Amino acid sequence: MHRWLTILAAGLLGAPISAQALSPDSACRKVEHLGSSYTACTFDPAQDNIRLFSTDSGGKPYGSFKTLRDSLKRDRLALRFAINGGMYEPDQSPVGLYIELGSTQKALDTGTGWGNFRLLPNGVFYIQPGSVGVMETKAFAASGIEPLYATQSGPMLVIDGAFHPSFLIDSTSLKIRNGVGVAADGKAVFVVSDSPVRFHDLATLFRDVLTCRNALFLDGSISSLYVPEWQREDSAFPLGPIIGVTSVAPD
Repeated sequence: MHRWLTILAAGLLGAPISAQALSPDSACRKVEHLGSSYTACTFDPAQDNIRLFSTDSGGKPYGSFKTLRDSLKRDRLALRFAINGGMYEPDQSPVGLYIELGSTQKALDTGTGWGNFRLLPNGVFYIQPGSVGVMETKAFAASGIEPLYATQSGPMLVIDGAFHPSFLIDSTSLKIRNGVGVAADGKAVFVVSDSPVRFHDLATLFRDVLTCRNALFLDGSISSLYVPEWQREDSAFPLGPIIGVTSVAPD
C-alpha cells in the first residue's frame, strides 16, 4: 500500500519543489520538511465554499471522490478540491462528532480506548460561515460553538501551539498521514504526506512551517486527495466523511 502511494506521489512530484505552488494560482503546493515531501492545500473560508459530505440524499455513503463529484454536477456545482474528512466505522459512518448543514448526525465522542482516535486529546475541525477552526474535544464541548459543519478525529497534532504530549521525535511508526490546521491568517490548511512520516514530523510542519497553532490528524494510510488541476484523484480506498471545496459549475 505504501509502495502504491509512493509511486503515485513520485509521478506527481517530479523534481523536488520546496514550499512553492506548481502554478501561480494553485491552492496546492509541494512542501519539503525534515527530508519528506508533503502536499499542502490552503483555502480561505471567507471566499471558498468549504464543507463536509457524508451521504447522498438517499442516505448512501458517497465513498469516493468520483461519486461525490458526479452528484454535485447534478446540482450544477464543481468539486474543486477534496480530502478524506476523518475516521469512520466499517459502514463508512463517522467515528465521532459529525455535523452537516447544522444537523448533528453523530454526537461528540469523549470516551477513552485504543487507536489513533482515542490517543487523547483528540479534536474537532469545524466550519462556520466565513471561518474555520480546530479545537481540542473538551474545549469544543465547553465552547458552546454551534457550527454549520464539524468532524471529530484524533489525535490533535498541535494544541494552542504545543505538540501532542505522546509524540516522539524518534518514533519508528512511519505512515502516510494527513491532517488539517488553521493558519495564522485564519485559512484552512490541508496536508497529505507523500511518503510515510511520524506524527511528530507532521505536527512540526503544521506549527513551524504552516503557522498553525492548532492542527488535527485526519487519518493514516487511507489518506486520499482530489486535486483536479493536477489530475490527481486518489481512489484506492473507500471513504467515510469527505471535506470538499465547491464552486458553481461553468455553463
